[in-house]
Amino acid sequence: MQKIAVLTSGGDAPGMNAAIRAVVRKGIYEKIEVYGVFNGYQGLIEGKIELLYAGSVGDIIHQGGTMLHTSRCLEMKTEEGQKKAIAQLTRFGIEGLIVIGGDGSYHGAKALTKHGFSTIGVPGTIDNDIPGTDFTIGFDTAVNTVAESIDKIRDTATSHERVFAIEVMGRYAGDLALWAGLATGAETILIPEIPVDIDDIIYKLRCGIQRGKRHHILVIAEGIGSSRQIAEQIYKKSGIELRVSVLGHIQRGGAPTVFDRVLASRLGGYAVELLLEGKKGRAVGIEKNQLVNYDISEILAMSHKLDTDMYRLANEISF
Repeated sequence: MQKIAVLTSGGDAPGMNAAIRAVVRKGIYEKIEVYGVFNGYQGLIEGKIELLYAGSVGDIIHQGGTMLHTSRCLEMKTEEGQKKAIAQLTRFGIEGLIVIGGDGSYHGAKALTKHGFSTIGVPGTIDNDIPGTDFTIGFDTAVNTVAESIDKIRDTATSHERVFAIEVMGRYAGDLALWAGLATGAETILIPEIPVDIDDIIYKLRCGIQRGKRHHILVIAEGIGSSRQIAEQIYKKSGIELRVSVLGHIQRGGAPTVFDRVLASRLGGYAVELLLEGKKGRAVGIEKNQLVNYDISEILAMSHKLDTDMYRLANEISF
């Protein structure tokens, strides 16, 4: 294999640049050409492909976002779009593609593999919802961003003796809410994997008020629904008013943590190694600090599993 390419797709995540850098530098070390595909699968279909050099990825390891830019591409879900993508790769003489992104990006990589093209998936999403890896690129940075935000909101919650509901990202996975909630001592954590019990929330709120607690923090994962609606339900049943703060896209930005930079570098370099070994249709990951890879179809067929022991602990020590 003499030519490979790398693209980022879907939502951006801190550490993607570190992964891109690792792919390019590892490829150059192995004496192969590495091309960058700009604007995700849409850019691939449109032929936005450029040869990258060592200097192309200089001074990006500490930067958030993705130098290759990203997008969501409906056309890639069609047979015609997939054939266009392969035609562009063939036109440049590219023999393997590394895709950095979440499960939607993995579906695109799976489709290219079915057409006979060599692809490797690298998990890049703040949601930490990709099976086959303990952590995804961007999760650690995002959870630190969320924790810092909650710490600041707690200051004003304490000063004004208020109850705050803080909504965080994560899609249908509760990892971001759970980890940030446990790290900040949130009294209540609501996640998609566990049914919401409004009466139980009200009970915890009232218990806190009775013993003189001056503030209360609820961390709500976006996957369970609107945090404002939950706040309204609590108010209607109890008369307790909640202030709602939706953190939004701040969770995706910022310089990646050391953990995410190292993780991204390891996974990016490993993806190149797999392509050079002739592997295709694989997804890389890290489990118990060991690099692993699985069939990408197997990963897409699996469901994300939450650490229920961590959730139990959070409930036991947060009141």
